Amino acid sequence: MITKETAYKKIAELVERFEEQFASYKKSEYNETLTRRDFIDPFFKALGWDIDNEQGYAEAYREVIHEDRIKIGGATKAPDYSFRLVGGKRLFFVEAKKPSVAVKEEIQPAYQVRRYGWSAKLPISIITDFEEFAIYDCTKKPKPTDKAAVARIKYLTFREYLQEFEFIWNTFSKERVLKGSFDTFVQSDTHKKGTATVDKDFLQSLDSWRTQLAKAISSSNKDLDEDEINFAVQQLIDRIIFLRIAEDRSVEPYGNMQGALKSGDYYHNLFDLFREADEKYNSGLFDFKKDQISKHLKIDNKIIKNVINELYYPESPYEFSVLSVEILGSAYEQFLGKQIKIDKAHHVKIEEKPEVRKAGGVYYTPQYVVDYIVKNTVGKLIEGKTPKDISKIKIVDPSCGSGSFLIGAYQYLLDWHKDYYSNKGKPVKGKKDNPLTPDGNLTTGEKKRILLNNIFGVDIDVNAVEVTKLSLLLKCMEGETSASINNQLKFFNERVLPTLDENIKSGNSLIDTDFYETQLDFGEEKNIKPFNWQKGFPTVFQEGGFNIILGNPPWGANLSNDSIIYLKKKHHSIIVRMIDSYMYFINHSINILNKEGYLGMIIPSTFLNQVDMKLLRKKIIETSNINSVINLGEKIFGSKVLNTSTILIFQNTKKSDNKILLGDIRNINLEEKAKHLNELNASNKKEWIDLVKTDEQTTFFTFSTLNVSLLSKLRSKHPKFKDILDGEVQRGVSPDYAKAVILTKDEAKTKKIETSILKPLVLGKHITRYTKPNSDVLLIYLTSKDDLENYTNAKKHLLQYKKFITCREVAEGKHKWYSLHRPRNPDIFKKNKFIGLTTTKKLCLIYDEFGYYTTDALYVFNVKKGVHENSVLAVFNSKAFQFLYETAIQGGQRVIPQVKAANLYELPFPNATKKNLDLEKLTEQLLELNQRNKEIKLDSKRQEIKSKIDYCESRINEIVYQLYELTPDEIKIVEEASK
Repeated sequence: MITKETAYKKIAELVERFEEQFASYKKSEYNETLTRRDFIDPFFKALGWDIDNEQGYAEAYREVIHEDRIKIGGATKAPDYSFRLVGGKRLFFVEAKKPSVAVKEEIQPAYQVRRYGWSAKLPISIITDFEEFAIYDCTKKPKPTDKAAVARIKYLTFREYLQEFEFIWNTFSKERVLKGSFDTFVQSDTHKKGTATVDKDFLQSLDSWRTQLAKAISSSNKDLDEDEINFAVQQLIDRIIFLRIAEDRSVEPYGNMQGALKSGDYYHNLFDLFREADEKYNSGLFDFKKDQISKHLKIDNKIIKNVINELYYPESPYEFSVLSVEILGSAYEQFLGKQIKIDKAHHVKIEEKPEVRKAGGVYYTPQYVVDYIVKNTVGKLIEGKTPKDISKIKIVDPSCGSGSFLIGAYQYLLDWHKDYYSNKGKPVKGKKDNPLTPDGNLTTGEKKRILLNNIFGVDIDVNAVEVTKLSLLLKCMEGETSASINNQLKFFNERVLPTLDENIKSGNSLIDTDFYETQLDFGEEKNIKPFNWQKGFPTVFQEGGFNIILGNPPWGANLSNDSIIYLKKKHHSIIVRMIDSYMYFINHSINILNKEGYLGMIIPSTFLNQVDMKLLRKKIIETSNINSVINLGEKIFGSKVLNTSTILIFQNTKKSDNKILLGDIRNINLEEKAKHLNELNASNKKEWIDLVKTDEQTTFFTFSTLNVSLLSKLRSKHPKFKDILDGEVQRGVSPDYAKAVILTKDEAKTKKIETSILKPLVLGKHITRYTKPNSDVLLIYLTSKDDLENYTNAKKHLLQYKKFITCREVAEGKHKWYSLHRPRNPDIFKKNKFIGLTTTKKLCLIYDEFGYYTTDALYVFNVKKGVHENSVLAVFNSKAFQFLYETAIQGGQRVIPQVKAANLYELPFPNATKKNLDLEKLTEQLLELNQRNKEIKLDSKRQEIKSKIDYCESRINEIVYQLYELTPDEIKIVEEASK
């Protein structure tokens, strides 16, 4: 490893040499190749990079890749250098120029390098001619008209290299890169306002092409129905993308498709290229025996020209040679969330699919989650095996979408096989069955073999199936060149790619063909698409089923009534009450999983503790070997997606080691989650299982087992919260339209609302810990038994809001439009009671002696005689009780937190029938202090009172610890969890 001092000395020598012959180097005849050899290569060598592969690694393992120089329209088709980490992960590109090029001012080189970096989704890239060194932020979309200074983070000349050496060394030396300094620089200097990631931008392009092509095909092909137009557009886009990527990867001649725009019918010219591609690739993508629509299409030349030209330099910002399949898949996943709709007049609209609209969008699983699940399923199963053993392993995603999990699994297998064969020594030249090429990559034949043997998928959306095939084929074709493909055709008489029709299939993963027994309507069957797994994959089930099932199953899918009836009957053993599509996917996956096979999925965190999932959790813990339960928290699928998510991995066997990976990384920053996920330490599985089995809800705890053990211990020592209750915890009234029935006292007075139907009301904003309720809000309390005609003024007021009431029960005549949706029994509210906030992460309770009514945003309860109200108030609002609640509900897994009675009932609650004078006194003091705090105007006085409030709350926490009989170590656990 080169030292910092040595690096400084070497760069100083380069600077001195360049200065001495500056005039010579600036001449145009001193070319790029010489600049690289004389200065740029030595510069990065000085920073510790193995520029010349002196370690003798196979091409696939080099840390610096030198790209071939292919000129296209005055620009190169690939960057000069790609700097990589071990395992091939790209860090940044470097584009070399000769010193006569004005790097600081010229637009084209800046656009070129930004285009490379942006397409590869790299944070930065560099242009240098050694005289100048320009670092560009590649998170911002490049435009051909951008000036050279746009998105430039830092600019240096060679005369500044020594004074800026600390920065150069700390950011770009191999030693510091490995220690994370490059990442620190990237995070501080990129992703500023105005960034547009390549996958999101490519999605916009896909959407634009779909709209243009759909309109053109619909207007010129009136005989095609909606499904046929959707199919034709999808196939055309897939084929164009495939060939365009093949061109930039040097598999097809660059500009091939642009050549189709020279004369005649452009689409027919393009179709000729598709036929040629079928002869060469045999991928199924160009199968025109199966596709009887595309060859007869008529499409306006102008539309074809627009779409094709938008894929080429300079109009296209995309450099397809570095655009990864994973990035493509991310864009396609969103693309598949919409569909083409054709009305009777053959007008085109692009609409979100109903299931996507219901789910609030399409959720593409982040790559680090895919990688984790693949590593802990595929990686675990292939440990210690040979390629022959692995060829028998069958991996499936039952809701494959654009194929992100299958791509991840396939890539993992490719890397494993490459490492395995590399460790066995160099391949023998000329042997057809060599699994490696001379430069250390897997041969096309080996990649095809792995793909066909190991990777399977199902999706209800036929277009998703085609995209998954496209993604897998592009992954299979990575690293291929025109020469390698021609060799296969010439010497081995093999076409390049496999047909995936037997591996990736379209159908409903949950509904078998026995659905036909109850439903024979063709229209319904067309929408539901029943699928029989045993017939779909007969060879897999001859061996007992799939070895690995992974994916991101649909959550809250929009199921038809017939489907729900069918699925409830089929999965009755796991149904408690409410249902969700993902629970069916998990249960069905267990049924098609081989003995000792692995299941790995990302699912909603409601699975961990929701009562509706209790039987499914029980089944899994009783029949499986659980490996990972990790609560990721919210925004995993994007900053606007609040759904909380969990990784669940288990093996279909009762054979068990004693290790389980538990994680609660909800509160970790999104940028840090991947790091924390991969640094989790194993917990004691037996302890965890014992805790889960003793829990009444069979909660899958992800918190520290210390926390859960403490909860379990206190449950065994103290009464339950429900034991002190007189009756049940009740929700407040539910209005159909709150604005209609809730008004201030002044409004009620002005409108002369009849006082006999007005009730005092508190809302959430009136509930504050250790305060007495005080509200000037009133509720118009009417039930279906009340006759509105008796309340003239109320009727006049309510009629203004009648049009806003959309309640289904009103429409069905189940209750009057003016009555409360759920009026509740007035006796609940008239007596003294506790009132608590429902929508809150932190428990908050008050005591009401004034007979206030509440809405359903609050809950109320009474306690038995002899139970001291102030003691209940103090314990309920204490750190200890909050800790127990948080632990029991796993921190809350809902987008909007809700306090539910079922989650409170089972919590341990210390004896509150025994009067505790200290608690009584402190509670009274807090009520008084909080009241005074509201009245005081002077800030210094408020601060004084706040100090007293903090002291009283602290003392209450200490007394409650004593009531729970906590040890100092246990108090420490509570305090740590409360931070």
